[in-house]
Amino acid sequence: MSVGVIGIPVLVLANKQYLIGALSCADITKKLGMNHLRNRPWYVQACCATSGDGLYEGIDWLVSLLNKN
Repeated sequence: MSVGVIGIPVLVLANKQYLIGALSCADITKKLGMNHLRNRPWYVQACCATSGDGLYEGIDWLVSLLNKN
């Protein structure tokens, strides 16, 4: 998919995953209706901003997607 006006990628960084009761990536995907985004690439990445866990994976997804175009 070419990243154009209609194909702008969406990256959701699901922070604070270490907290009890944090929504899973699957739950966040469902609540945000991400599965209904048909005209753009999207990705939900679990992360912890204080430790950096998951941040690089999310950014890597975005960079690799943009490098394809």
